[in-house]
Amino acid sequence: MIRSKILGTGSYLPEQKLTNYDLEKLVDTNHEWIVERTGIHSRRIAAEGQNTTDLAYEAAVEALRNANLDAKDIDLILFATVSPDTFMPTAACILQQKLGAGNCAALDVSAACSGFIYGLTVADQFIRTGDMKNILVIGAEIISRFVDYEDRGTCILFGDGAGAVVLGQCPEGEESQILSHDLNADGSLSELLTIPAGASAMPFNQKVLDEKQHYIKMNGREIFKNAVRAMASSSKKSLEKAQVPPEKVDWVIPHQANLRIIETVAKYFGVSMEKVIVEIEEMGNTSSATIPYSFNESIKKGKIKRGDTILFTAFGGGLTSGSILLRY
Repeated sequence: MIRSKILGTGSYLPEQKLTNYDLEKLVDTNHEWIVERTGIHSRRIAAEGQNTTDLAYEAAVEALRNANLDAKDIDLILFATVSPDTFMPTAACILQQKLGAGNCAALDVSAACSGFIYGLTVADQFIRTGDMKNILVIGAEIISRFVDYEDRGTCILFGDGAGAVVLGQCPEGEESQILSHDLNADGSLSELLTIPAGASAMPFNQKVLDEKQHYIKMNGREIFKNAVRAMASSSKKSLEKAQVPPEKVDWVIPHQANLRIIETVAKYFGVSMEKVIVEIEEMGNTSSATIPYSFNESIKKGKIKRGDTILFTAFGGGLTSGSILLRY
């Protein structure tokens, strides 16, 4: 059986920082209140004229370099995002052109904050069939352009960023491989986290702009409750599929939405926070980018090493959720 392994990783954050102290000037909040409830101190904001595919390009170049591959070696680009440059063409097609990747397949994946896990799972299936050899999986967002900076409940959370991995075939006998994965969605909870306008159901018009329907709307209390449930449930399924007990996991990389959610999920599994990767403090919630970004940064810092068993887990608008267990 053909297995897949992560060949290389990359990440990128825009230069501009938006700190909690900056937000104090925009909305009724303060640094201490934000840190206590979210764990976030600052988040990155894309520059004017900088697009989601520009962030993705930087992460992709690093991932390809670390994989010792050229862009033309890629058979498929899977681009997880809910903030593409345009609806058409797709972000994956735009990135293909920027990378000079040639005539490979290119596809966007829309699963909100779970998008990277959805994309990596799809990539694993293509590798396992033997149909493709190298796949570039991107999670990149410019969420700041869909945030109402007068809404205290959402503007404190979101930032911009990108992460990438190159997934390839695992040579027979190697330990590094994707072990298991689990994907879920519950459309009955879709109204808890949404951007109401901008698509076919509610096209842009003056009323949309006046009512700020093109911005993120979130029921924070219900999202928290369902996020913990969904991430814990999905993680349990991935561990059971691979027959790996929680104590054998070296690192957990959860979606970086809120430190309280991360701590609650760790407590549920009885996992020490020392084994949980937390990067939220200086980047905020970058949606589909949080897991690949945190993964690459932890590798660069020397925390994660080849041979480590790692659990990714996420939830997002939809509500979507998923997890992946792998041996790096």
